[in-house]
Amino acid sequence: MPDNRPQDGPPQTAVRRTAPPQAAPPQAAAPPGTPPQDAPPPAHLVSRLRAAGCVFAEDEARLLLAAASGPAELDRLTDRRVAGRPLEQVLGRAEFCGLQIAVEPGVFVPRRRSEFLVREAAAAARAAGEAAAAATARRLVVLDLCCGSGAVGAAVAAAVPAAELYAADVDPAAGRCARRNVEPAGGAVYEGDLYAALPAALRGRVDVLVANAPYVPTAEIPFLPPEARDHEPLTALDGGADGLGVQRRVIAEAPRWLSPGGVLLVETSARQEPGTRAAVAAAGLTAHTATCPDLVATVVTGRGGRSPHPPAARASAPGAA
Repeated sequence: MPDNRPQDGPPQTAVRRTAPPQAAPPQAAAPPGTPPQDAPPPAHLVSRLRAAGCVFAEDEARLLLAAASGPAELDRLTDRRVAGRPLEQVLGRAEFCGLQIAVEPGVFVPRRRSEFLVREAAAAARAAGEAAAAATARRLVVLDLCCGSGAVGAAVAAAVPAAELYAADVDPAAGRCARRNVEPAGGAVYEGDLYAALPAALRGRVDVLVANAPYVPTAEIPFLPPEARDHEPLTALDGGADGLGVQRRVIAEAPRWLSPGGVLLVETSARQEPGTRAAVAAAGLTAHTATCPDLVATVVTGRGGRSPHPPAARASAPGAA
């Protein structure tokens, strides 16, 4: 999946595609006239996609063919893709952590990089769940803040089925889409500005708070690929002057919502990690950084209480769970 958020160096240029989503599970029957799955897609379709700048034109053509009910719908889907809409929004889904996540037009597309955030959150959730069960026999509470499609929360819930899942986003379109992904996992979705969206009863009960808040600096928004700039909500991209404005708000209020021993996990970039880590420490949480070179991913965690010797940043082994 494309990742339009900055890491070290300048923002990415307008390249359409790094890798298409995985194919959907096979259906009972293919639409009439659909070529066999192992057959090459029609040359004219591949050429049209390639001319529009789609790097993986053949893979995308196969996915469009599989999603279309017939030639007329294939034309409509192809028109949307050629016009620059993200492939995941055209198909209505994205492959993420092995799940098929519903993605609607105008909703932030989950990035592959965020799978590392899920892995870190799931590990923290398992540890917190064991402690919570031993101490109080209550269910583990997971909160996905700035949830977008709800992909991160849904993936954590899939990895830790015993979790009680909540998600929130300020964008109504995101909230509507997130319900399709979160409610089947038994979760609840709220709409509003960060913690203001949440029921007061959650305060002090959140064991794992995961946040993929926007972290693109405002001045870099014009340089994002058109797929993101033109088809994803600005609220999911723009993090303010230094990219950390929303993150700081999430982090500053987190201690009021975390349970004793609860953990906050925030996706950030390698370039912005010092600022994210400083905000975590300023909130009275013990900061720790984990990285995944494979996915070019950085996650800063914060745990309740201060430590005189915070753990040093660590690098996760590629593909580590």
